[in-house]
Amino acid sequence: MADTVVQVGLIGCGTVGGGVVELLRAEGDAIARKTGVRLEIARVADKDVAQAERVGVAADRITNDAAAVINDPRIPIIVELVGGTTVAKEFVLAALRAGKHVVTANKALLAKFGKEIYRTARENKRCVAFEASCAGGIPVILALRNGLIANRVSAIYGIMNGTCNYILSEMADQGKSYQEALTEAQRLGFAEVDPTLDVNGTDTAHKLAVLASIAFCADVDFSRLHIEGIEGLDAQDIAAGRELGYVCKLLGIADRTPDGLSLRVHPAFVPRTHPLASNSGSFNAVSIYGNWVGHTLYYGRGAGRKPTASAVVADLVDIAVGNGVRTFEAFHMLADQSPEPRYTPMDRLESRYYVRLMAVDRPGVMAQITRAFGEHEISLRAVTQHESPGRPADDGVPVVVLTHVAREGRMREALDQIARLPVVKARPVMIRLVEEHEEYAA
Repeated sequence: MADTVVQVGLIGCGTVGGGVVELLRAEGDAIARKTGVRLEIARVADKDVAQAERVGVAADRITNDAAAVINDPRIPIIVELVGGTTVAKEFVLAALRAGKHVVTANKALLAKFGKEIYRTARENKRCVAFEASCAGGIPVILALRNGLIANRVSAIYGIMNGTCNYILSEMADQGKSYQEALTEAQRLGFAEVDPTLDVNGTDTAHKLAVLASIAFCADVDFSRLHIEGIEGLDAQDIAAGRELGYVCKLLGIADRTPDGLSLRVHPAFVPRTHPLASNSGSFNAVSIYGNWVGHTLYYGRGAGRKPTASAVVADLVDIAVGNGVRTFEAFHMLADQSPEPRYTPMDRLESRYYVRLMAVDRPGVMAQITRAFGEHEISLRAVTQHESPGRPADDGVPVVVLTHVAREGRMREALDQIARLPVVKARPVMIRLVEEHEEYAA
């Protein structure tokens, strides 16, 4: 039996787009044997046509006009890989209105405009597939919509940015400063020349918003996420955490609480025995907790040319064999068909905390500090003062405090008060401690 040939239009032939072209060239025959469908790149649009030429696309199939690809009647599926939320949004909506299915890896677009895009797809009886938008080659969206469909998800804890994970691994394992680790990540290609969206937590937040909307069947408002990055982390805090048995990770956390959804991205200390602690280098890992399945963990390459291209092509195959449309029609877990959730304000978060402050080494100083914590109903688990050889006592010595569970709002008030004490020489550093989530939480 002859293969069914499906023509694909590709908009954006950069790192991932070029990877899609190369993957289909290398694995097209194998995919056809497995599925009976042969995917062919019919046309490619990129403002830099030389990029498509470099990966071997024939010159007569390349254009710098995305509309020419979108409106080509031979093409039923458009792959959007230009990124961003401006022209990419225009391309995706135009493709859906032109009667095309869309595959995208654009987490920022879906996090901010997913509701409009999904609604437009349904209005035009088309589908949007986006496995590559979250965690690269890890099929975590497939897991949520299929493998875990019988579960009420209670929480997601994810390391979802390989750049940050590499930097933190280097700081912990090699004792490098943040800047040293970032420079090395850029040299190896794990970090962009401008790494801002990675290191400030925005990239992780985009992915968390997409995953949370599916996991909790909620119309998540991206602006409600609490976002902190890793730019301000100091090597001495990473080292102190390591001495205490903790590993620092940038986590995206979505947690179902009695007050609503807690959605946050921030550095966290996790115990060395925690399942996410051993995830090092540029890898991603996502923990999902369901009320029937318990704890599940998804691990792999979270970004890059090959892993992301793998996820894009998986979506293409799903649409080409007819499953993608049926899945999208039956997929009532997306933002356009879900209610707005209640949100847990960040100041109501309850956690344990690591605090480092630089305090003058004099009698009575610790009493002032502990009094401030006590006035805000924060119980201390441990207080450790480190020596600073060669530094005058009045310059301050590092004092590390571990708290029992406390409310975030009270913690911030206490630290504001402590920062104003004349005996404290710098703004206190605070890092949340994250314990293992209860496996079968309600």
